[in-house]
Amino acid sequence: MKRTFLLASLLILYFTVLGYGISMAGAPMDQIRETTDKIIAIVTDPALKGEQYKEQRRRLIRQVVDERFDWYEMAKRCLGRHWRKRTEEERAEFINLFEELLERTYLDRVEGYSGEKVLYLAEKVRGRHALVKVKILTKEGTEIPVIYRLKKNGERWMVYDIVIEGVSLVNNYRKQFSSILSRSSFQELLEKIRQKIKDKERQNEGGKGE
Repeated sequence: MKRTFLLASLLILYFTVLGYGISMAGAPMDQIRETTDKIIAIVTDPALKGEQYKEQRRRLIRQVVDERFDWYEMAKRCLGRHWRKRTEEERAEFINLFEELLERTYLDRVEGYSGEKVLYLAEKVRGRHALVKVKILTKEGTEIPVIYRLKKNGERWMVYDIVIEGVSLVNNYRKQFSSILSRSSFQELLEKIRQKIKDKERQNEGGKGE
């Protein structure tokens, strides 16, 4: 289950490809598809292949992802009830570290894209919130159901959670962070995240993967 969740998180956070809508696509689905197209263009661009372009590829991918993911809302929900107790400075630091942790966890796997496909199934819009349902089809024939949760910000629909095979990314992190905060301080939580980021950096530099 952990490996499936990691794979699906990778696919949804940083690339989904060749979606085929079987319902009329509205704004949330269209905007996710737009982000998808941009990322696929980057990871498949022959001019950006090779280790010498690694940082450039990652910078471009991060820019595209930042356009679609509401890091503030996602981080706030991951911290849960502990969010209210934090100062603006602490919140800003947590958001930055949380975003970097996700980047370090998933960016290497983006470059391992091998033709996975996604079926865009349906969307539901209720006021300023929406759900977009998709299904990932792996090359092995496995089907992975996924739900994007989005919130409207101006004219943009921003992702704040992803539910993969019934498991919420936000809830998953909230449980981890809450467990740490039940026995440690907030600063210790930040330090654990920093250490996790450093571990990911060493793995990447050593050419290791999970």
